[in-house]
Amino acid sequence: MTLLSAGIAVLGLLLSSPAVVIGAMLISPLMGPIIGVGFALATFDTDEIRRALWAIFLGSLLAVAISAAIVLLSPIQSVTAEIAARTRPNLFDLMIALLSGLAGTYAVIRGRHGAIVGVAIATALMPPLAVMGFGLATGNWRVLSGSSLLFFTNLMTIAAAAAALARLYGFATNLSPSQTRLQAVMLVGSLVLLSIPLGLSLQRIAWEALATREAREAVAKPFGGSARVSDLQVKFGTAPLKIEATVLTPTYIHAAEQTVSAELQRTLGERVDLIIDQVRTSDGDASSVEIAQANHAAEQREASRLMREMAMLAGVEPDRVLIDQTHKMVEVRAAPLPGANLETYRELERRMAAAESGWQVHLVPPFASLPNINDGPDREQNVQTAAWAASRLGLPVRLGGSGEDIDKIEKQLRDAKVAVVRASGRSPELAWAGETIGRP
Repeated sequence: MTLLSAGIAVLGLLLSSPAVVIGAMLISPLMGPIIGVGFALATFDTDEIRRALWAIFLGSLLAVAISAAIVLLSPIQSVTAEIAARTRPNLFDLMIALLSGLAGTYAVIRGRHGAIVGVAIATALMPPLAVMGFGLATGNWRVLSGSSLLFFTNLMTIAAAAAALARLYGFATNLSPSQTRLQAVMLVGSLVLLSIPLGLSLQRIAWEALATREAREAVAKPFGGSARVSDLQVKFGTAPLKIEATVLTPTYIHAAEQTVSAELQRTLGERVDLIIDQVRTSDGDASSVEIAQANHAAEQREASRLMREMAMLAGVEPDRVLIDQTHKMVEVRAAPLPGANLETYRELERRMAAAESGWQVHLVPPFASLPNINDGPDREQNVQTAAWAASRLGLPVRLGGSGEDIDKIEKQLRDAKVAVVRASGRSPELAWAGETIGRP
């Protein structure tokens, strides 16, 4: 059931289908052992705690493994809305898990097992595990860390709620007062520790919502009631804060950007980089302007979505992604991944391009040694990878060796617009122009 649930969950996440994801929640068997941990904590039954934790560990491991395997085989490897929704847990997620744990424990104690179905849907234990598998398969550590925190929050909070309610219903009445105090300290301490990062995340989300509202009101203020803000984009996580807005107005307002920027800096307490596009309208042409503006807003939203998804795949911040909407090109410099070589980044670019049809994707890899071009079954692929890396990084290469094969490799590199410096050497060798190759 764990394998089936994980498979359904990851497919639903890749397709961004809430209905399929809910189906995975319904058949997920993880709620049972997690509530079991709570009852075992209430009675301080170490053997039962060990068995329940082992079941959770194996179930989680199976879920992450099958999810990662499906993602690796899938042609769709982009971060969908369903995946992104499970990468940023906050204090509300802890509260949901707390209430769900209490409801699930009450249902078990009172024999109302039908309520467990609703609890399973509310808590959503399997989707975070599937997202962890996605992050692991794609090497996206931001996705992996966010979903891991969400699953750990649900697990710990449900277990703590189950233990507290079990104690309230009289479980483990033979415990000594010292054990009871220790148990209370453990439960409260674990929830407090979890609430700190989740509270900070919720505070950030609330601030972003407030900042967006303040920005919309500030942009509309100097134009009066006859104008309308048709599109507003706030790019958080940048310094200064970047805000782009489009205003439909019958009257052009000079120095509007300076006025609004100064007000927002006072209101938000941060430096603001503001761009306001003022579109002149009148009663006769307002409709056509709004249609054109709607198309422009759709293009901006598409670019913003692409920027966020490319940043997640490359493991960098969204402001590191460059987008050319006119020529449908996107470029991003990838973050270094442990154990990754140039071929890994080339394959990541292929996957990113496959996920975004109609766009040219250029992934700039971190600086790394060029692959070996000695005779072997991977020689041709290694030459292509070297040409790709040199082209993306814009760096010259030094080619050592002699013979027809080396001449052919040189032509292949030059055809890829790579600057080649020839060097003497007994065997074929390829390195960056600044590196020393060849043997004396």
